[in-house]
Amino acid sequence: MGTSSENIIKFNQLKRRKVLTLTLFILLFPIFTNITKAQNTGALRGVITDSTTGEVLPFSNVLIEKLNTGTSANSQGYFFIPSLPAKKYYKVTFSFIGYKPKIISVYISPKKITDLKIGLIPTSIMLQPIEKVGERTAEKNAPNLGLERISAGELEIMPKSVEEDVFRSIQYLPGVQSTSDISARYYVRGSPSNENLVEINGMAIYNPFHALGIFSVIDPDMVNTLEFYKGDFPANYGGRLSSVTNIITKDGNKNKFGAIASSSLLAGKVLAEGPIPFGSFIITGRKSYYSDIYKKFLNNESAPVNFYDLSFKLNYANPNFINGSKIIISDFSSGDRLLNSNLFVENVQWYNNVFGINWYQLTNSPLFFEMSLYSSNFNGNVNPKLSGSNPKSNQVNDITFKADFSYVFNSKDEIDAGWEIKNIDTYLNLQNGAFVSDISESGTNINFYALYKFIRFSNFGANVGTRIDLTGLSQSQGSNLLFGPRVNLTYNLSQAITLKAAWGIYHQQITTLSDANQVISIFEPWIITPEYLQPAASIHYSGGIHFDFSQAVSLDVQTYYKVLQNIAAINYNRILPTDPDLVAGSGVSYGWEFLFKYLNDPINFTGSYTLSWAYNNVNGWVYYPEYDVRDAVNLILEVNFGDGWYASAAWTFNTGYPFTQSLGYYNKFYFQNFYSDWQIYENYEPFSILSDLNLARLPDYHRLDLSVTKKFNISFLKFTADISVLNLYNRKNIFYFERTTGKRVNMLPILPMATLKMEL
Repeated sequence: MGTSSENIIKFNQLKRRKVLTLTLFILLFPIFTNITKAQNTGALRGVITDSTTGEVLPFSNVLIEKLNTGTSANSQGYFFIPSLPAKKYYKVTFSFIGYKPKIISVYISPKKITDLKIGLIPTSIMLQPIEKVGERTAEKNAPNLGLERISAGELEIMPKSVEEDVFRSIQYLPGVQSTSDISARYYVRGSPSNENLVEINGMAIYNPFHALGIFSVIDPDMVNTLEFYKGDFPANYGGRLSSVTNIITKDGNKNKFGAIASSSLLAGKVLAEGPIPFGSFIITGRKSYYSDIYKKFLNNESAPVNFYDLSFKLNYANPNFINGSKIIISDFSSGDRLLNSNLFVENVQWYNNVFGINWYQLTNSPLFFEMSLYSSNFNGNVNPKLSGSNPKSNQVNDITFKADFSYVFNSKDEIDAGWEIKNIDTYLNLQNGAFVSDISESGTNINFYALYKFIRFSNFGANVGTRIDLTGLSQSQGSNLLFGPRVNLTYNLSQAITLKAAWGIYHQQITTLSDANQVISIFEPWIITPEYLQPAASIHYSGGIHFDFSQAVSLDVQTYYKVLQNIAAINYNRILPTDPDLVAGSGVSYGWEFLFKYLNDPINFTGSYTLSWAYNNVNGWVYYPEYDVRDAVNLILEVNFGDGWYASAAWTFNTGYPFTQSLGYYNKFYFQNFYSDWQIYENYEPFSILSDLNLARLPDYHRLDLSVTKKFNISFLKFTADISVLNLYNRKNIFYFERTTGKRVNMLPILPMATLKMEL
């Protein structure tokens, strides 16, 4: 007979098996009860593309008005509508933002899947009324609280902050904050930036920022569509606590060769694309070339900014090879080097490289699956030279295999399931005060997810699922199961009013060393959560109500409450070598978000307001994080004047960010050389005495940006000229006070910017 501890272990193992078996049974039961098709119905399936380039149009809309039913395409432009009454013709409307809607007549055969390939013709990039109707019918019952999608056309006409950038675009959304004009680093609903997952075609990027964080490493010209979850993301996403940004890149022109070259005051870039047998390719590149402009962002201080990014994507879909398949090979790399000639200024370098293979497969049934294999690497280091700063070196190597399956039932319900095997190696060499930490960790995480989309009714939708981490990355996590159940609900009170609610538990097994006292964060080193800490977790509670006052006017109101647990924080009280580098903290954030839209060509207006609170607790010390803002307002006006002229204006306001005041300073003695006779006379430097962390608030922030765009043709060349003025009325927004002098440092002054793009 076993010992008491052995019995407890066996009992826990049996309990986990039962929970896992019950979860799988609940989620997979509909497959076995709905496997037989009705004899008098058929299905409609297809892919929606741009008729001029062959680019897929992700999340485009499909509407069958006679049946008052429809759907939306997935990220690869595929759609599927089951259980259509057979032996009949139906008029089907296909629509997407910036394209002319297409209506065709389709005959549905019994017990068969009718395949279509739909090409839409580009028109104005403004919304058309029929597109809004299709969107309502297709997604009215979709449980998507917290989800925002931005197409390439929308991204192009949004106000330019510095220059066109995906991360700065999402900062106009309610619930998303940035702490300065200098950085595109964003904070979502009161959480630190390391809790945001950034993916490019499903592949994770660990440091997605260029040039001191002024903008992202993602060239907007390569973007097809952007999916942004500011919370409540479904079970197929994991590994982060706060948000998901999934960037879907273009496939490349399948019909003809083309090229784009553009130049701004910050960087120059090129794009080449064209067809190959049974597919296409696209190559992009961007390089900085004028570092003096960055003085505007850095208080007139010089910064030898030198960066680049390169991407390559190859698409292959040969029906003679594997019918219904699409294979994508892609590579993305970026690098930043801040190399100072001054020996008393540190050098900083960081690099990303992501390579992946994706296989998408349609079958002769309502089953769609995707398999992916990718590697993502990050390498960053700080060489202090004679600056006195701390040296830092960080490496992350991530190899991931993913398999995702989707099955649509005759009822229109859908079940998604998949698994992921992720191996991560991290290395960090860091000096913390008098101590040097050399941390090397390696681990493999195996996780499984399953979710059921209950969308059979026109007035109710539910997304119920769970993500299960079968193994942990660190030894302390070991084989402990981590359950992440999630629920997202939608109920239509009427054609004009929709109620939404969501709840979920999320886990994160890697973290960064984020210094709350650092004004400008160049890069934050990643590590696997140490074995003496539990994996970080968050619990999301969200609710909302959506009003459609007309086809052009809508209002979205959301509220959230988020609890953060086991958040890794730097141990500023470390005294002994045995003291840990990190300690566990917690946090709470909550707030209200309002988003008003008027979308009616030629005028678009968007207004948002956020009222929020955020608190962190480390070692019993409760404080406001640096990104806690009480009130935030964003107003955006876009006007299409016709004949290729577009203009946009964006006004931003928020109450002051928290900061730590200086109470005074004293001359601190720094011991450096035991044998120096002058040691006691020379090695005194001012040392600041600080008040309580982030107890004070900076003044209110506001600024107005204006952008004017003109599109025109010269012979066979297409041109786009853009002129922007940032901080139009030259508002002096405070950035920080220098600790040693008390000097006030302001954010970005008035700054004109210009970009010229040429397309072949």
